[in-house]
Amino acid sequence: MRGAGPAAPGGLALLLLLLAAGRLAAAGQPRPSVVLVACDSFDGRLTFYPGNQTVALPFINFMKRYGTVFLNAYTNSPICCPSRAAMWSGLFTHLTESWNNFKGLDLDYVTWMDLMQKHGYHTQKYGKLDYTSGHHSVSNRVEAWTRDVDFLLRQEGRPTVKLTGENFGSSTFLTSPYWLEKVTYEAIKIPKWSSLSEMHPVDYYSSYTKNCTGEFTKQEVRNIRAFYYAMCAEADAMLGEIISALRDTGLLKRTIIIFTADHGELAMEHRQFYKMSMYEGSSHVPLLVMGPGIKQQQQISNLVSLVDIYPTMLDIARIPAPQNLSGYSLMPLLLEMAEDEVSSRRPRPLWVLSEFHGCNVNSSTYMLRTDKWKYITYSDGHSVLPQLFDLSADPDELKNVAMKFPVVAHSLDKILHSIVNYPKVSSSVQEYNKRQFISWKQSLGQNYSNVIANLRWHQDWLKEPKKYEDAIDKWLSQRQH
Repeated sequence: MRGAGPAAPGGLALLLLLLAAGRLAAAGQPRPSVVLVACDSFDGRLTFYPGNQTVALPFINFMKRYGTVFLNAYTNSPICCPSRAAMWSGLFTHLTESWNNFKGLDLDYVTWMDLMQKHGYHTQKYGKLDYTSGHHSVSNRVEAWTRDVDFLLRQEGRPTVKLTGENFGSSTFLTSPYWLEKVTYEAIKIPKWSSLSEMHPVDYYSSYTKNCTGEFTKQEVRNIRAFYYAMCAEADAMLGEIISALRDTGLLKRTIIIFTADHGELAMEHRQFYKMSMYEGSSHVPLLVMGPGIKQQQQISNLVSLVDIYPTMLDIARIPAPQNLSGYSLMPLLLEMAEDEVSSRRPRPLWVLSEFHGCNVNSSTYMLRTDKWKYITYSDGHSVLPQLFDLSADPDELKNVAMKFPVVAHSLDKILHSIVNYPKVSSSVQEYNKRQFISWKQSLGQNYSNVIANLRWHQDWLKEPKKYEDAIDKWLSQRQH
């Protein structure tokens, strides 16, 4: 959703989840109610310094004053449906097999909300859910399925800004003068870009398909970023309405509020907008928690991710968590817990995992984030060069030091292999993509050529339709390695 003014429905889509404690837990102590507010496309770096200098976010600041902010929270897959599937299931993406925006959880999957309802909570969802299979556009699906085809087609409109009016798609950053006033233009950082010839090959594919390889003036880039920050200010105001409603009804003091997002927004960093990337703008999400028992004015630097929401919710509700979860409860970090209670739990790992298998990226991508390192590898680990960034020395992720620190890269790759057999997963996704495409093509019959030519890539496709159909036929005829 895009909003046009202070009373508009929203700058960024919000999901609101209300969980009211219906009865006492077994121990007899009253359980808190919980409100989870999940925003779409919110860059987590805006919730702490220096990112918070660019835009006024009073209600996020309110949550920081009366609660805890996580400084290193990540999505488990930087795109809507797979990210939300991880949050609702507590499982990594290679376990849910939510490979793209079309493929999420089954409708009957047992989520943490289902378990809380079973154990006496009154539950309600409002807004954008997007964690089950079968949603998003045909273009979105076909672009994901054909990412291994040997062609390069622009799949998005050129990123632009617009004041009020209709929403022209994901490449239009739409806001109003009211929200732009919340942005400090002088604090907006213009990101550095590598030349097109120096870009990582996967980044080049992403930038091209997102229609970002053309010329952009500094003013254009600054405006895109300003409009995006203004949309975040509007989302903050909606968070404020929820907090105010809880205060007005006397529920605030006995309700735990969690604010997070499914992924971030690159806003022209690395010559890209949108998400689908492991760079910080896309993968770093906000995570703030306030409520009874939660430490106030606390900043937590531990690495956490959205799969941690599932065990955290069950912990709040005092429901035993399933043993197979990928995530870990955040409550030991949020509460003043006795040392023996913390030591009796599974130790939290010193890494987080994110992976991506969908559109605008021509390879399955895996990110392992540890103390100061971010390791990104692709496909089978050999056919595409990996990336290694030292985030303490290079927070903008402009220097790939994988060749400079081969021992570090190798040790992180070894940890990644111990978590997921990623070459095997990549191969499974390739097979899935081909299977799905063949099924879709057969379902169209004689209409196939006309339908595929008129998807979002139509401006490029229609110039040489036979060339692109031939490329798909060649891909379909190739055997899987």
